[in-house]
Amino acid sequence: MKILFASLLGAVCAASATHAVAAAGPAYPSRPVTLIVPNAPGGAIDILGRLLSERLQKAWGQPVVVMYKPGANTVVGTDHVAKSAPDGYTLGIVVTSHVINPTLRKSMPFDTVKDLAGVSMLVTSQIVITATPSLPASDLAGVIAMAKKDPGKMSYASPGSGSSMHLTGELLKSMTGVDMLHIPYKGSGPAYTEVMAGRVPLLIDPLFSSMPYIKSGKLKPIAVTGKTRDPSAPDIPTVAETIPGFNVQSIFGLVAPAATPREVINKISADVGTILRSADFKARLAEVGLTSAPGTPEEFDALVKTEIEKWAPVVKASGATAD
Repeated sequence: MKILFASLLGAVCAASATHAVAAAGPAYPSRPVTLIVPNAPGGAIDILGRLLSERLQKAWGQPVVVMYKPGANTVVGTDHVAKSAPDGYTLGIVVTSHVINPTLRKSMPFDTVKDLAGVSMLVTSQIVITATPSLPASDLAGVIAMAKKDPGKMSYASPGSGSSMHLTGELLKSMTGVDMLHIPYKGSGPAYTEVMAGRVPLLIDPLFSSMPYIKSGKLKPIAVTGKTRDPSAPDIPTVAETIPGFNVQSIFGLVAPAATPREVINKISADVGTILRSADFKARLAEVGLTSAPGTPEEFDALVKTEIEKWAPVVKASGATAD
């Protein structure tokens, strides 16, 4: 009888163990992962996506396929992520427009906070204010003084209305009380041409894109907008050195559909963090003007909420819309 009971007990335990393994499923990831880049190929977000996919593929032993879904200032690609199966097999890179769009656009196909889960902050990049070489002012204090002397006559170029560069200028206006005219262009190319020719005095654009023109003397650096000076250009002061508390950087993060299991989110975040902290990866990022900034899922969720609140009044005051 004891032998029979022991046999039955062993069979039950074995069956339970088998059921538990089946319920848990195979370890993540057990098949290819898709990484959505919400812009067209080319540019910093594309470079970051490809670099990250290569490293994750090595770490996971599974293909990580970069898929481009541009449109509507990154809304199209991020909407695809929000509506994908919440299983960790569709991830998306988001940028600063992710926290501007909720206010900039009259309607959104997804809820930025409720429909997406933060996985990790990825990187940041500096924005710089530059001037045409003939501008009398050579620093931010001088630019502000010129703008206050002749309200509405100072203008600045950006790569488009509602862009993070445009709204950096609007935040500068609100924190200094100056009246400057925003001149939007369809991309950075024509904006550079106009400023270098002296037809527009100021330009706001990524530091990495501006550096070749700064080094050649075609643009004069005024200030970077992050809270600390950039290691690649330590001689360029920050806006905060003149206007305390000013801090704007382009942000890049990783998101997943909101209902993705927490253990999957945490694994992806940990693996991404390991990559972002590696010395060789940080060096590669620096070559394209990006600074590693890993963080927890909770930290990125909190940042998204804070940044939406930060930009909402700036967007409204600017009058910019995307619809």
